[in-house]
Amino acid sequence: MPIGVRVRDFRVGLVDCRLRIPFRFGVTTLTAAPHATVRVEIEDEQGERAVGFSGDLLAPKWFDKDLGKSNEENFEDLLASTERAMVAFAEPAAGHATVFEHWRRVYGACHGSGGDDPSAALVRGFGVALCERAIIDAACRMVGLSFVAALREDLLGFRPGVVWPELEGWDHAADLGAPPQESIIVRHTVGMADALRPADVGQGDRLDDGLPECLVDDIQRYGLNTFKLKLCGDKDEDLGRLLAFSAVVGEYVPEGLCVTVDANEQFAEVADVVRLFEELGRREGGPRVLDALQLVEQPLARHVSFDADRTAAMGDLAAFAPCIIDEADVAVDAFDRALECGYRGVSVKNCKGVFRALVNRGLISARSEGPCDLFQSGEDLTNLPVLSLQQDLVTQAALGMAHVERNGHHYFRGLLHLPDPEISQALAEHPDLYEVRDGLPQLRIVDGVLSMGSLHGPGYGHVSDVDMDARVPVDAWRGHK
Repeated sequence: MPIGVRVRDFRVGLVDCRLRIPFRFGVTTLTAAPHATVRVEIEDEQGERAVGFSGDLLAPKWFDKDLGKSNEENFEDLLASTERAMVAFAEPAAGHATVFEHWRRVYGACHGSGGDDPSAALVRGFGVALCERAIIDAACRMVGLSFVAALREDLLGFRPGVVWPELEGWDHAADLGAPPQESIIVRHTVGMADALRPADVGQGDRLDDGLPECLVDDIQRYGLNTFKLKLCGDKDEDLGRLLAFSAVVGEYVPEGLCVTVDANEQFAEVADVVRLFEELGRREGGPRVLDALQLVEQPLARHVSFDADRTAAMGDLAAFAPCIIDEADVAVDAFDRALECGYRGVSVKNCKGVFRALVNRGLISARSEGPCDLFQSGEDLTNLPVLSLQQDLVTQAALGMAHVERNGHHYFRGLLHLPDPEISQALAEHPDLYEVRDGLPQLRIVDGVLSMGSLHGPGYGHVSDVDMDARVPVDAWRGHK
């Protein structure tokens, strides 16, 4: 039964985070970024109140890849997007409505303006999604339900038929409300600058901080067999990287190899990817990667992803693996447009919106011609513990993902970006997900798998309060920049 709530108040706090290892993807190399935490207070029609939380890294050069903008300008754009969404969600005239109704109203007001610039659309959507998740959390906490139970009991008032009329008859409660999975395979990110072998780590770059510093270390430490490789769009460089990767996994991954590749918009046309794979297949070790290849992610720039000429070779690419959109998934109609161009899937990232991911699942249910025809893939934009990581994992579990890209365990130093009390809280509340190893509180990955049964309690992946006083208020953070 849906509940009607009104949004009383929002608050945002920031913590600056530094990566232990630079993360090169797309057009950037990430070394530091602020992490935003949002707190919301809601009130139901009987006057009962509840709070909820969400969090996300303000990742530069993904939402907006304009190299004419500094990272600081990217941070500010994402913060401004969040502030606009907060004002819209808390609009007094909105009164009481279901969580989904609030989202529809604010999505239309914030995201549905400003022209057709896909980068601007992703930035606008970020703030809506960040606030959306906090409100979902508050609603779940208010009645003591988990996220999956909330979907099953229709707590959020999710009405996909409002977005796509063909989904009017979709039994989303049955599809999404099944008992959630309690574990998920980690698909480990291999960034373009990541060392593959110990010898690749320069003497001056060695950290000796107790965590893996190269792919071989990660495989041996976590028992990995599922990977996502970043590509750069240069045929020779990508070919060399893929062959070097093949040699590593051929030596250290005896069975169960699974691979995806992500171009982060770096190819001019799909035919370029086909030519890369054709050449890879002719090289020693190349078939090992191609045989394990599950999907190709976002080969083209977002503004040309649906161009008929640039996607003309999609059928040839399908002989190697299906193709999905990620950065081009800028609006609720993006997946529909992608399907017309031959794409077969779409990424799931909480930073693009929970309800949008659920609606896309509905389209897959309505339009798939077989069990493997259309699909979603869980991808990562550096989700950090606890809020960002845990809420994203709960979304992936609700959608039944077999594996999900994760990279925060490699690029960041465990849970040390959190206040000490919250680290202790995470270890106590989620012993299946976190552990202390060699004195460092960190993600617990065993045989390449994350256990997450503890995330399915009341709330949206997280039950405790968050100390907003341990974060820097937005105005103070801006004042120090």
